[in-house]
Amino acid sequence: MTTLRERKTYRKAILRQLYGAMEHNRPEVSGAALREELRLPDDDLSAACAYLADEGLITVEWTSHKTPATASLSHDGIRFMEEEEEWSGPGQSD
Repeated sequence: MTTLRERKTYRKAILRQLYGAMEHNRPEVSGAALREELRLPDDDLSAACAYLADEGLITVEWTSHKTPATASLSHDGIRFMEEEEEWSGPGQSD
């Protein structure tokens, strides 16, 4: 079973990956690319994306298997990541 700390880590990693992609003019990232780049199991990726979508931070297009086909930051997600960057400084992690 995934711990709360792991779930939060997965969510942050997804947000950072999508924010980085947006900065490189790739507003949408495929679920397969997220899974591969972050090395997340399907269940954990799906749960993290569902949580972030429910919070209004990302938008997700789902496959028929309930896994993300594509994901992108919402306007609120962009603002959230910009605030995080301002607070922690560019290139810094927690």
